[in-house]
This record gives sequence, C-alpha cells and structure tokens, in this order.
Amino acid sequence: MAASEIGGRIAWLREEIERHNRAYYMRDAPTIPDAEYDRLFRELQAQEAAHPELVTADSPTRRVGGAPLAEFGEVSHEIPMLSLANAFSLEEAGAFDRRCRELLGCEAIDYACEPKFDGLAISLRYENGIFVRGATRGDGFRGEDVTQNLRTVRSIPLRLAGSEWPRLLEVRGEVLIFRADFEAFNTHQRASGEKEFVNPRNAAAGSLRQLDPKVTAQRPLRFFAYAVARLEEFGVSPAPTFSRHGELMDWLGGLGFPLAAEREVVRGVAGLAGYYEKMAARRHALPYDIDGVVYKVDCLADQERLGHVSRAPRFAIARKFPAEEALTVVEAIEVQVGRTGAITPVARLAPVFVGGVTVTNATLHNEAEVRRKDVRVGDTVIVRRAGDVIPEVVAVVMERRPMKDLFGGEPLHPGFELPKTCPVCGSAVERPADEAIARCTGGLFCPAQRKQALLHFASRRAMDIEGLGEKLVEQLVDNAIIKTPAGLYRLGIPALAHLDRMAEKSASNILAAIERSKATTLARFIYALGIRNVGEATAKDLARYFGTLEVLLRASETELQQAPEVGPVVAASIAHFLAEPHNVEVIEQLCAAGVRWPAGEPATRLAIPLAGKTFVLTGTLPTLTRDEAKDRIEALGGKVAGSVSKKTDYLVAGADPGSKFDKARELGIPVLDEIQLKELLES
Repeated sequence: MAASEIGGRIAWLREEIERHNRAYYMRDAPTIPDAEYDRLFRELQAQEAAHPELVTADSPTRRVGGAPLAEFGEVSHEIPMLSLANAFSLEEAGAFDRRCRELLGCEAIDYACEPKFDGLAISLRYENGIFVRGATRGDGFRGEDVTQNLRTVRSIPLRLAGSEWPRLLEVRGEVLIFRADFEAFNTHQRASGEKEFVNPRNAAAGSLRQLDPKVTAQRPLRFFAYAVARLEEFGVSPAPTFSRHGELMDWLGGLGFPLAAEREVVRGVAGLAGYYEKMAARRHALPYDIDGVVYKVDCLADQERLGHVSRAPRFAIARKFPAEEALTVVEAIEVQVGRTGAITPVARLAPVFVGGVTVTNATLHNEAEVRRKDVRVGDTVIVRRAGDVIPEVVAVVMERRPMKDLFGGEPLHPGFELPKTCPVCGSAVERPADEAIARCTGGLFCPAQRKQALLHFASRRAMDIEGLGEKLVEQLVDNAIIKTPAGLYRLGIPALAHLDRMAEKSASNILAAIERSKATTLARFIYALGIRNVGEATAKDLARYFGTLEVLLRASETELQQAPEVGPVVAASIAHFLAEPHNVEVIEQLCAAGVRWPAGEPATRLAIPLAGKTFVLTGTLPTLTRDEAKDRIEALGGKVAGSVSKKTDYLVAGADPGSKFDKARELGIPVLDEIQLKELLES
C-alpha cells in the first residue's frame, strides 16, 4: 500500500472511530456493534504502530470515551478512568500473561478475574465515610457530575458501613439494569405510551443522564464496585493494609458495596482460560448482561510496577465474548452523507432480533467494503451484533442468493454501484485515488454537509453555542435560513421565533449564546472550521505555532508541515480547505461578524529544535517518568512514538528495556540513556 493510501486509511479510521465514539458516549445511540468498533480500533492501533510518523495527538487511540454532556457540571478525574485493552482469543490472553511475566520477571502470576459488566462506568467519591460526588467516565479525564442521580441508586451506600473509614475513598464501578428489571420497565413504558429502550445498557445510561433525579429514582438501576482509585489517610491505628486486589474488593464489600459474586482468583494462562469458559457457559444465566471477562494482576505491588500505557493499564485486560450472529435479508442499500461529504453505504435489513434487540440497518463503510463482501439487494447475510443497535454484515450466504434462473445463471440483482451524484444535493461524488472514502463535492452547498458542519461548529469543543442542537439546525438549513456558519451571527429573533419550539424567549437565549461564542480562542476557531483531519489537538498545535490566523492563512503546504504533529496528510487537508474561495470567504465573514480571540505570537524556530525527530521510550528511567521524558521531548518539538521503526531517530532506554531495545540495535538506531537524553535536550 502506498504512503498516501496508508495516510488516507488512517485518517478514515480516525474519522469513523470518532463518529462512533460520539454516538456511543454522548448520545447513548451506538451505530455499530462492539465487534466492528474493536476491529476498527485495532486496525488503527496496528497502522499507527507500523507508521509512527503518521500518529497525531488527537488520534482516538490517545483518548478514552467521549466528552461530558453540556447539561451536567464537569468533574476532573484526578486519577484518569482508563479503559481496558481487549483480547479476543486465548492466544491474545496468553500474550498478555507473557508480557506481564516478562516485565515482572516471574514464572507464574495470580489473576483476579471478574465479569465485564455491560453498563455505564462511574466513579464515587467518599469523604470520611460520606458519599459526596459521583461522575461518569466522560473522556477518561473529565466526566459528567451525576451526583444527585446516583444518590437515587439504592445499591450505592450514601454512608459507608462500620466506623473506621479513610479520609478519602474513590471507588470505581458500573451502573446497570438487571435483565428482568429491564423487561418489566419496558413493559411499563409500553403500557404508558412512553419510549422503550433497546437494551439494558442504553436504559442504564439514559436513566443516569436524566436532568431530573426524580426520573432516575424511578428506574431500576443497580451498582457493582470493581476497583479503588484513591485511598488516603485512615484515622485508625493500625490502618488496614492490602497486598492484593481481591483483599481490597473484600474490604469494599465490608463497607457496603455490592460486588460480583462471580469473582475468582486464578493462576496462569490455564486459570484464565478456565474462568473464561466458565463465564461463557453461564453468560445467559446471569441476571445481568456481560460482554466478556476482566483479568487483573492480583498483586497490588505488581500492578504498580506494570503501570499504564497512554490509554490503558498494563496489569489488566478484557477478554471479549464472540459477537452474536443471525441471518437476515438485505432489502436495500442506500448511502448517507457525513459532515466532510463522506458517502457511507448503509444496508437496510429485514428486521432481525440479534443479541437482545431488533436491528434494521448495517453500516457498510465504503464502496470497497461492499464490493469485497459482494453484498447485494436480496442477499441473505450473516449479521453480527455485540451490544449495539446497528450490526455488522459479516458475509453473504451465497447459496441463498436470488438468481434470475432457478437453475443458475445471473444474480437477480446487480452489484452495488456508488452513486455518481450526491443523493442529497446532486453534486458530483468523487473518490480520490489515495482514499477509501468517496465524498460529495458539494461542500456547504450540500444540506447534509451543511447540517453536520453547523453542528460541529457549534459543538462544545468548538464555538460552544449552547442550545444549537440537531432539531434547530435541521430547521435552519431546511428553511434556507442559514447556509454557512457565518450566517449564525446574522440571525435575529424574527428568523427564529416562527420555528418549531422556538418562542421569543428561546430565540433570545440562542442569540445570547451565539453572541457569547464570539469571544473564543484561535485553537477553538480553527477546530470549529471542520477541516478534515484537524482535531482539537492539531488545532492547538497550529494556533501555537502560527500565532495568528493571518500567518496560518498564508502558510504553504510545506510550511504547514513544520508545525508539531502536522504531517503530509494533515497539511494537504488544510491547504485544500484554504484553497477553496468560499471557505476563505466564510472565515472573513466570521471575523467581520466579531468573532475574536486573544492575539498570539508565532512560535520561533528556536523553540522547536527537535522538530522532525522521533523518539521511542523503553524501560524504566532512573529519575524521569515516561510522561516527564515525553513532555520534555515534545516541548522542544520532538515526537514520541510507541514502537521502533526505520523512521525512529533515537531510542531512550532505561532498566529492563525489552524488545524495543533489540529492534533498535538491529536497525542501527542510536540508543540514549537518561543522562544522554538530558544532555541532548539541554544542548
């Protein structure tokens, strides 16, 4: 695969994963099964490992989950709520065990095993035995403050049992709904003419995010604890001590926290395999849904030694169950248009019950994927679902394909053909030679792209225009009130007041939010423009490097690549965006409307002497942590990659360096110790 094709594939993977992240974490409306999301994520991880020069700071592999909803207060997790790496086979579980043994230098490891709940992860904070705050995972670093709703969950203790408590205790766990409670709840919803939920996980997430705690109190939510994040200052002497995860969980049980009865401590790979098989056999007999099992190194000191990578702990892994499958028929293949014009084929299916829900759609990703699987209208297909609403079409059952002639001949229906024009605006559809995704060329002329562009522009991480949601944007576009983001700043009460659910007071609130958004930052403004491949982190890098919008607008494609974390793919996307006169016109209109930000100074070349240099860190450094070393390298313009390749400039090695050291020596890459690294940075 050519470099441009690889870059395009990586960019497409990031865009797809972020789209599914938003659907899953922010709207509680997943669009693909877990199995398909895991496949995309693993492919992106593999691509980035093979091509570290294309890794960007805003990649989904560098973050967890989704941003908190605007309606709730924000809580910063002092200890990040990291997600777990996944294993899908015994071989991968064995590889996890081997890595742990090699890093710890031991022959066998005891593992604490537990079911992997299919609910909503939360964090509970207790001060002197009293529950004071609860938050969702959010993006792993910031979550939603749902304290008042969590107070209504009866299995969460508001005061800890006993009388000897730590000054501060932070417990991690899962909020979920038992299957029997879910069925009874949906029956009540149906009888009342209210919304039914598709599965217990969505019902739990939707219930916990109710703005009115009285509504949450009526929902059959339950809680199970599975970890301790913080434990500080016992007021008793002697204070209890814990050496193993299992002991810590037993102590939590004594404080009144519900724990999974299926917890076990096993030894080695054989124990991991046995626990997995046992839970797979019991899966449907459990009162709640699980989608796998979790393995954790039981020894707390060993957990500390193993530490974390950027996204997940090294001492734990989740082994997922195989996705559930069913057969159904493809009734039609249609296409949807995204914010950047991406044309996504979608299979419309005969309703089929898979994994607890009835599904009618399957994303087919792109034209090449449809052709590879040769999915046609009328085909009987294998549909795989793993806890999500829209499943994956795994394969076509060819022997059931409708044929023109009963005894053979041609298929009744032709193969899928990508439309040559956009089904929404009629503009030409083009697929660049180096990309897998075809796109509508209509830009903001296309209503579908216009709606998505406006929603992105107004989103919390961009211009943060509170109240400008999907329904209002649809009306603004469908009624030809707004064609570009600049049009938002020309709105008045008369244009809004006649729209559905938009009285004069609501219109005034929207206009006030739009006015407030004028005071922003250059990084937010760049991100809000919706340039392909430019996420929040890249927008910040561009703002810091160029300092002013004027300098950025004048930058050539070569000059753009001088900015940190901006490679050829990102630079080409920015240059293409700025080459379109209507995009520049919108930028000028926004500035003329009063959108403003504090003036900045461009970064000097002296501030980035390591620009273009790639480092890889391995082993334990004597005085610097991995994060400290990475920060110091990146502060001088260098990039820190996760794996060694021919494009690595330096390997920084500490104690117990592992296989990265061997590969660097094999490739002739310079190896630095901590002293040499500091000398390089200081010079």
